[in-house]
Amino acid sequence: MARHVIAAVDELPPGTRKFLEIDGRPIAVFNIKGEYFGLMNRCPHQGAALCEGPLIGLAQSSNPGEIEYTKLGEIIRCPWHGWEFDIRTGQSYCDPRRFRVKAYSAHVEPGASVVKGPYVAETIPVKVESDYVVVEL
Repeated sequence: MARHVIAAVDELPPGTRKFLEIDGRPIAVFNIKGEYFGLMNRCPHQGAALCEGPLIGLAQSSNPGEIEYTKLGEIIRCPWHGWEFDIRTGQSYCDPRRFRVKAYSAHVEPGASVVKGPYVAETIPVKVESDYVVVEL
């Protein structure tokens, strides 16, 4: 599995998302309370740009008339038809047995481990002879 550096931590504060394309795949990366999650930015229902929808919570009820609002900011609602998916897992709340959005692992790594080499620069010897630049290959 290939790694892709997508942003510095301060470029993706809690509650935000970043849209990108990696290897031709539309992906969004979310920062939820300091945790990072990646989702395919395509709704499996009819192909909408899923991650452009609102972040909401999950309304649950164990008894009639009692509603508990959980997972605040962890559910994404498709902007076309309102299908809802868990950002952490990609699970559909409309039809969990048939539909899921591809979820990608996202995490923070120390800057030194991301930019550390070894980088090898290609060098070509160059010398000047009688007003001409000659490149030796």
